[in-house]
Order: sequence, then structure tokens, then C-alpha cells
Amino acid sequence: MVKPGWLVVRWYVLAIIVVALDQLSKQWVSSALQYGETVHLLPVLNLTLVHNPGAAFSFLSDAGGWQRWLFGIIGIAVSVMVVIWIARLTPSQRLLSLSLALVLGGALGNLWDRVLLGYVIDFVDVHYANQHWPAFNIADSAITLGALLLIVESLSSGRDGQKEEVSHE
Repeated sequence: MVKPGWLVVRWYVLAIIVVALDQLSKQWVSSALQYGETVHLLPVLNLTLVHNPGAAFSFLSDAGGWQRWLFGIIGIAVSVMVVIWIARLTPSQRLLSLSLALVLGGALGNLWDRVLLGYVIDFVDVHYANQHWPAFNIADSAITLGALLLIVESLSSGRDGQKEEVSHE
């Protein structure tokens, strides 16, 4: 069942907001910092401008360039599937819609970089005791939050399904 237009549009608008925030933050950091430059914000948080030609955690970052197109194709395919998935959800599936909108916005934000630049701009550097988490960006954060919410939604809908099965017996 396709949702009424204005209900589904709000999730696409959220995805566009994520893309806009991601791209604006990347433009700001790219203009404010030199590549590799670090600005200390908190004892556990820096801004560090890096370019990631690979996937998450720099997977395949030194593969020679072909990964740009592989990850681009994967990003496009996932984005198209998520757009269709959101359109098919019912209005009551708000948490699932929110989750997917965050994943969509993050995927499109990183896809934008990958297609236009050949790499993804990362800049959030979380660290503790000289151990650094791989740098990330707002798009990565949106994808991660969306994935976590998908897990929560999956677990909660599983419980709801069990309740319904019990009530029908």
C-alpha cells in the first residue's frame, strides 16, 4: 500500500535534510582545514579532515580506484531500494520510515562525495588514550543511527507479532 503523498514526502524531506547537513558540514570543514589538519575540540573529540576512497573503516581504500564505482553502484542500488521501501510502508510504520530515511540520507550524502570527488570527506575523530576510531561524517552518523533504529524496530515488531499470535490462540 502506498502512503498518501504528504505522509511519504516527509521521510524524503528528512533524507534531503540529512544530505544537506552532511554536505554543508563537509564544505565547511574542507574550507576551514587543510588535509590532515587536526583541531582539538574535547579531550576525546577532534576535527580532522581526511579523504576516504574506500568504504566504512577505509575498507578497500587502497584498491586502485575501481572501488569508487563499485561503492557508487551499491549506493545507488541501496538508495533506490530504500526509496521504494519507504513508499510502500504504512503510515503507522513511523520508526521504520524514520530509520530508512536516515539511511537514505546518509547513503546519498556519501554517494554525492564518491561520484563527484572519488572519495568521501570524513572529519569527526573520536579517540581515547591514543586509540582513534576511524574518522566519520554526518552521513555515516545518520546511517549508523538509522541502522540502530532498524534493529530496535525489528526487535519491537517481533514482540508485537508474538503478542498478536498469543492473543489469537
